[in-house]
Formats: sequence, C-alpha cells, structure tokens
Amino acid sequence: MSDANTTAPGQEACDAGQDPHRLREWLVTNGLGGYASGTVTGAITRRYHGLLVAALPNPLGRVMMVNGLSERLRLPSRRVVCTGAEELAGVAPESVYPLTAFCLDHGLPVWRYEIDGFVLEKRLLMPYQQNTVHVTYRLLRGEGMLRLNLRPALQFRSHDALVGPLPSISYRLSVFENRFEITGEPNYPILRLQLTGPATAFTVDGKVTATIPYRTERDRGYAWKGSLWSPGYFRTDLEQGQETTLIASTEGWDAIEAQSPEAAYRSESERCDHLLRLAGPALQSGPAAQLVLAADQFLITPVGRVQDAVRAKAAGDDVRTIIAGYHWFTDWGRDTMISLEGLTLLTGRINEAGWILRTFAEYIRNGLIPNMFPEGEAGGLYHTADATLWFFHAFNRYLGATNDQATLRLLLPKFQDIIEHHWRGTDFGIAVDPADGLLRQGAPGYQLTWMDAKVDDWVVTPRRGKAVEINALWYNALRLLEGWLAQSGDAAAADAMGQRAEQVRDSFNNRFWFASGGYLYDVVDGETGGDDAACRPNQVLAISLDHPVLNESRWSSVMAVVTRELLTPVGLRSLAPGHPDYKAHYYGDLRSRDAAYHQGTVWAWLIGPYVEAWLKLHPGRQAEAREFLAGLMGNLDAACVGSLSEVFDAEPPYLARGCIAQAWSVAETLRCWVMTETAAQETAPG
Repeated sequence: MSDANTTAPGQEACDAGQDPHRLREWLVTNGLGGYASGTVTGAITRRYHGLLVAALPNPLGRVMMVNGLSERLRLPSRRVVCTGAEELAGVAPESVYPLTAFCLDHGLPVWRYEIDGFVLEKRLLMPYQQNTVHVTYRLLRGEGMLRLNLRPALQFRSHDALVGPLPSISYRLSVFENRFEITGEPNYPILRLQLTGPATAFTVDGKVTATIPYRTERDRGYAWKGSLWSPGYFRTDLEQGQETTLIASTEGWDAIEAQSPEAAYRSESERCDHLLRLAGPALQSGPAAQLVLAADQFLITPVGRVQDAVRAKAAGDDVRTIIAGYHWFTDWGRDTMISLEGLTLLTGRINEAGWILRTFAEYIRNGLIPNMFPEGEAGGLYHTADATLWFFHAFNRYLGATNDQATLRLLLPKFQDIIEHHWRGTDFGIAVDPADGLLRQGAPGYQLTWMDAKVDDWVVTPRRGKAVEINALWYNALRLLEGWLAQSGDAAAADAMGQRAEQVRDSFNNRFWFASGGYLYDVVDGETGGDDAACRPNQVLAISLDHPVLNESRWSSVMAVVTRELLTPVGLRSLAPGHPDYKAHYYGDLRSRDAAYHQGTVWAWLIGPYVEAWLKLHPGRQAEAREFLAGLMGNLDAACVGSLSEVFDAEPPYLARGCIAQAWSVAETLRCWVMTETAAQETAPG
C-alpha cells in the first residue's frame, strides 16, 4: 500500500503558480461514461467529486446523484471519530481521523484506517455497465463492536453544473423494508439506496450541510461554495471479520439485487484479470498493468446515442466510443483516433476498435468526422481539420493488427470521398491549395487544429493557413489511400493518389523548412500571408507517422531542436521557452489557463510521436527510449492514482494539470511502453 500522506513532487509548494489544495485523486468508472471520483483524503474539492455520477440517456447526459458520504465511527470506549471531509460530517478538522493507507486493488481504491486497535478497510466499485456504486466497509481487526454511521449527501444536477446554494427543490424519501428511494429534480431518475450487512438501521434526519468550499473550483476561477441535502443516516454494528455495503444506484431494484456485493466484487476483479490476460504478458504486471486498467476507463458504451446502438446491432456490431478525459470531456474524434491504438489494439480489444471505427464512419459529413459530441446531445460538431486525417492513421493501425479486409472494403469508398472533399474544399476553409497541393484551413472564430483553446471570441492559437502537422497527416492519408486502392486492384486511382502525394511531399519540404533554425515552420502562408517560426511539437509528426513527409536528411536536426527545447520528463512543451507567448505554468481562471494551454504547457500524449520519431533515428535503442517514460510512469501514483493527467506545467516540478485522467495520455504512454519493451526485457537484470 502507498503512504496516504505522500504528495506528488512540488505539491506542497504554494506560490502563485502552484495550487496548495491539490490532493491526490481517485477515479472509478462504469463503462457507460459514468464515474465516481474524489480526493484520497475524502475532501470534496471539485464540482465533479461524487460517489455516483450516472450516465443517462440524452438530454440528461451525466448526472451527479450522490455527492459525498460522511463516515462516523463509535468505538466501544464511546469515543467518536469521523473520516473523510469534515465539511460533510459537520465537525472541526481536528475531529477527523487521518487515513492510514491507500492503494489500488484491481484498479479499485482501497482505504485503510487504524483507530485504537481497530483496523477498518473501505473499498469502492461500480458494477460494469451499471449506474451503481458499492461502498464496502470491512472490520479487519478489533475487539468489541464498532458502530458505523453513514450519511449520504446529495444534489441532483448535471455533473458539469456550477456549485451553489441548493435550489428550492423538495427531495422526497420513500422507504419499503430495506429499500430507500429519493426523488427530486423533475425528469431525473430515482436514487435508490440500500445498506447490507449486520444490524443495519436508518434514521430519518433530513438536513442541509454546512457550506462546502470547493477549493479546486475556486482556484480554477469558478463558483466554489455550495450546500448539499441529506435524508438521514444509515447505521450498522460491525465485529471483526464482518462487512457492510452501502449501495447507491439509478438502476431498478431487480438489477441492484441481482448480485450480492461480494459477488459484484468478484465479478469486477475477474473482469480486470481478463483485461490483463487480453493485453498479453508484457502488460500484465507493474506500471504497465496499471496503464491497461486505466485504458479501460475510457472505453465506453454511449448510452445517450440510441441511434448508434440500433444501427450497429442491425449490422451485427456493437457500439463503443472513447471518453477523451475525466471529468468533463465527452468523446472527441481527434482524441479517439489518436488513442485507439494504445487503448484497444495493444490491449487485445480488437473488436472494440472495429466498432469504434465503424461508428465514426457513420458520422462522416462533407468529408469530416465529428470533432466532438457535446454532453447530452446526439449530434456531433465538425469544426476540426485534423480528426478526419487521424481517422486514416487509426484505421491503418487497426488494419495492420487485424487484416480486416471486410471493413476495408466497407470504408474504402468513404476514405475516397473524404479525400475528394478535401481536394475540392469543404467546411471551415479546409481545402487544398491547387498551386502546391498543401492543405490549408481556417475560418474566423474557429480553432480547427488540436491547439484549440478559445475563450469567448478569442481564438488563442488560430494557426490559420497551412499547419505543419495537418500537412504531415494529409500526406500520410494520401499514401495510405494509395496503398489501399492498389490492394483493391484499382491501379489507376492508386497512381493518381500517388501523384498527389508526390506533389505534397515536394511542396512540404520546400515550404516548411526553416533553415536558420534547423527545424520546421509551424504554419506557412498564414492568414496574414507570413510564416510562423514558433518552435512547437507539431513538427514531430512529419517524422513519426507511417509515411513521413519530411526528407530523412532533416530528421536529425529537427529532433535535436525538439529534444533541446521541448522535451520534459512528462511529455513535450507546446511552445519553446523564449517565445514571447511562452507560459511556464497552467493555472488560474479559464482565460488564464487557456492562454497557457498551448503556449508552453506540456502535453503527455506527445511523448508517443516523439518516441516513435526518435526510434526511427535510433533503431534498436529501445532501452534508451524507455527512459523518456520515467516521469510519466512516476505520475501514475501522483495526481490521479492509477492514471495520467491531461497536461503538466512547462517547468519543474512539472505539476499535473487539466483533466486528472486523459485518454491519449494513457494511450500514448502505453504505446511507448510497448514500443520500448523488447530491448528493455533483454537488458533487465537476471
């Protein structure tokens, strides 16, 4: 077990650029997009912290149903102590008993408390594909009876809604034997509660909690004070070896009671063991196994988009998608395509990869796949210039892993249609310049590349014109389609695609080479007609992709500059230090954070393209490349225990920021682990 009092490096600092309230967090998911999450200590610091965030059909989306749980222990000596958040318990901080230890078991959080000879263990799980949470307490050691009081606190709301005073909604509690039901917000589901175990009872004692300070929300510039409502409290008496489980759910009673808590825990443990077996021997233990279980959290069945499920099942498929990040992201096209290889192909979840690709193919419109699906909505938004090109990359990796010729035949006309739309011109100014074959993009008010920060009408990094990674992806897509057409027997179409690719390659190497810097322009032919020489990580894709567009003679120079200016222990900076727009820290309100989002802030996912490009330059040196992952693997026990954050500060101590668990951070780190595995095993001691 890990020491619960350990903080990530630098988290104890409290200068203007570092948040003193940042605590280690945990995350449990249910395969539907729902989740439970909080701080290891139990303090509620985010609007997203809760024990049950249910994923519900549109238009509700993800809904906070149980925000917190106050735990009060009465010892045989009559001494009373509380665990977790003092705000929920209504006690002073000195009355809260500290956590002894915290760890993950099969990816699930386990807390341990030791009090006057008593050892109490708490576990939490969400049964797979249910909007249900189990919180189990087991008395491992102690003489006499330990009384445990559990008071749930709640406010039914969108998980993304700002916190504040309780609205004037009357919650109603209904009781039948040991079944408790709470209704509240109109159109929201019923919350069902049940306590299993010895000598259980419930005391009706409805009340509103004291004002809770959501400290992380305050530091991120949002509303940060709010209250919750509690219907009363459960009580149980435990002796050594006994356990009790609080169940909270939006499912029907038949589903809730279909499995005992013990059986549900066995099922989830067996499911996790199965995931590790699917992933193969190299990923079955240590930090690699943590990454495999973290990867599972992002693969979901989207319950909101009913049409997807109907269409998929009619075709003999099932429907899956990828949540881009917890807590606030939904599924994004770009993130999905970048993450697909690491989350599915390398973890043995081949069928799910196919389902995801075929699902997105159904959403192609005017040659584009969706940029994102907003929370609670069925339709997608299409303002992206690169997600569709990443679709080619993801499918090629899938094809390499499966040789799925049936899906190739199904999607080949769609890929051809995508290219033709780009060639003629499609939405948001995305079109080929006939003079050089390069792909340009840009429309006022839109941010179309992955550097997509926008505050009100301010597009922070518009990058309109011909962006370096867009054209690297464009060339890669043309070459991939050339190969697929040749494979299908259409030699004339393949030849035409090859000629287009040759033009792009020649133009790219003529236009993007920044000779005086020894690296690549980030954007050429920008909206004001000039070229942008900002040193950014986007240029690495000109080397890392399956069909690199950059002449090999320039790889070494580009990688030397990227390594010197952008590489950190946790990924690549989004902008080199020394640039006027460079920001060393990502913190503050939304405008401050978005101003730094792609202006120096480190992105973990970029370690994937970097390692892939580095290994092209240094083949056979996987053991050295493995060293680039050390900082990221160390973060598996830091900000979100068992997962990896979205972004990090650009300077030491490289504090984790943004989403606590990000799909492409996990996917690309796992992919790099696999890429560097062979030599690492050969050089391991013994």
